[in-house]
Amino acid sequence: MGGRIAQGAGAALLSPAALSLVVALFDGQERNKALGVWSALGGGGAALGVLLGGLLTAGPGWPWVFHVNVPIGLVIIVALAALLPARRVSAARPGLDVLGAVMVTASSASLIYALIAAGEHGWLTALTGWLTLAAAVGYTVFVLWQRRARSPLMDVRLLARRPVATGAFLIWMATALMIAVFFLGTFYFQHARGYGAMRTGLLFLPVALATMAGASLTGRLIGRYGARVPAVTGLVVAAVGMAVAAISMHPVGVVAGVAVAAAGTGAMFVVASATALGQVAPHEAGIASGIVSTFHEFGASFGAAGVSSVAAASLDGTTLSGFTRGFVVAAAAAAAGAVAAALMAPGRPHR
Repeated sequence: MGGRIAQGAGAALLSPAALSLVVALFDGQERNKALGVWSALGGGGAALGVLLGGLLTAGPGWPWVFHVNVPIGLVIIVALAALLPARRVSAARPGLDVLGAVMVTASSASLIYALIAAGEHGWLTALTGWLTLAAAVGYTVFVLWQRRARSPLMDVRLLARRPVATGAFLIWMATALMIAVFFLGTFYFQHARGYGAMRTGLLFLPVALATMAGASLTGRLIGRYGARVPAVTGLVVAAVGMAVAAISMHPVGVVAGVAVAAAGTGAMFVVASATALGQVAPHEAGIASGIVSTFHEFGASFGAAGVSSVAAASLDGTTLSGFTRGFVVAAAAAAAGAVAAALMAPGRPHR
């Protein structure tokens, strides 16, 4: 447990730092291309993780999923020390907002547990309602605290800006859909079809390639078309892919549908990052990157909790109806997100 907590803390430090470096080192169309590479590596790496995890589990054993990170991490540390530019920060370092961290963590935990409880006890039960209400109150108090805290955990004033709010929404939606794809796909292949870890991992290779292709292409096109067109297109493509998987419920159809959905989510990662970070001042890049990374983690948690509650009946492998409902709900969420993106995302930039 302690090791997993340390992994989470390290990831929480690395993700916004990497994103803010992209913003600081690149500008204009080059920044969009760099964000495409960043998103392709992030989304494609997650899908490749399923493949490599399957190979390790089927080979030397599941503990190597943890062991293999040690030499990779050491190599990355050496590479970062040699490659990253050295910069001095003249501004004073802010304090740590422990109370704000506790508030947002407790609120998120309450909402996630509400989603899990809904799958076990029902969506209209008192437990689900009270947990959801507690989360809403907690988030409200957190926002009020952030407006008066001396060293706030999150500058909520940035979220009042349309581009940042749109980017946060899109990264939340993209991550939730991506996690839904991984969760439903892996459980479907292993529990419903009885495939082993290696075979399941190999079936996710098209998903990784599709994610990287969608992100890379969007990084090249977003400067020309703005955020609205690729955001709506990505969400529509994701909805179509989820629908194909739901209708088919055959291994070939599920792989094809999940790969199509992955291409859409890969595009959304680029749009979300470029929209949220495209118009922030250099000194706000780190804070804005932290907001994007925070909503990325929120999306992962909510996606896993939400889809598991919908598909709970099929997780024991006795029926496919839960998987079908899971893909249908994900498709509906992507379609609703496309409508929201059409209203929120900025259009083509003025020449």
